Amino acid sequence: MCRHLGYLGPPRSVRDLLQGGTHSLVKQSWAPREMRKGGVINADGFGVSWWTAGQLGRYRSSTPIWSDPTVEETLSHIRSGSVLAAVRSATEGMAVEVGACAPFVDTTYAFSHNGVLTGWPSSVAALAQEVPTAALLTMSAPTDSALLWALLRHRLQDASSLTGTSVEAALTTVIHDVEAVAPGSRLNFLLGDGNELWASTWGHTLYVLVDELQALVASEPLDDSPQWEQVPDRHLVCARPGHLIITPIPMGER
Repeated sequence: MCRHLGYLGPPRSVRDLLQGGTHSLVKQSWAPREMRKGGVINADGFGVSWWTAGQLGRYRSSTPIWSDPTVEETLSHIRSGSVLAAVRSATEGMAVEVGACAPFVDTTYAFSHNGVLTGWPSSVAALAQEVPTAALLTMSAPTDSALLWALLRHRLQDASSLTGTSVEAALTTVIHDVEAVAPGSRLNFLLGDGNELWASTWGHTLYVLVDELQALVASEPLDDSPQWEQVPDRHLVCARPGHLIITPIPMGER
């Protein structure tokens, strides 16, 4: 499995955000507290995306986050008030390569998946047919997370053109449809656009810390502050500074 982190707030050094706290994302890469099956450390790469002046930047590596000099030498000089990052524990049989590391991005969104698709890849073959062929052929890696991003991105594009269709609806329908064909999958998603963070709990832990200045969404608390709130399983989160909504993921038909 993986650990991920989303941040919105006053501009900070990206390095400091990755390393900040007594249980930082870097520490979670080698000493996670709340992994649920599928691994004990997150050493199969990492990635981080950030928004500055409306532009989305990204760095990914297939090496462990604790051993990549870019964190100190480059990310220490990048400041942003909008960051999404992840450390990876590859599911058995999945590629260990840069293209398999979250965040997956387009010009607007950054996305991370903490979990696994059961029965991969045959269980979701029919769902994959929904995604345009060009998008499938240009997936950054042959992994379940990359396919989930391709499917979600396709639905987000539909959402932008359909009145009344929201980001939350796109996330919910992907979860429902995957669960229908691959029951038992673990589908903790984290999505950001530089202004808002959305996340789901479906089989893994998630915590939030939101006040008037900042919003943090993370697989595990970054420190021992009592302000961290655990999100119940099978819930959606929408967060930004001064704003937090946690709602049950609707069950039943789309």
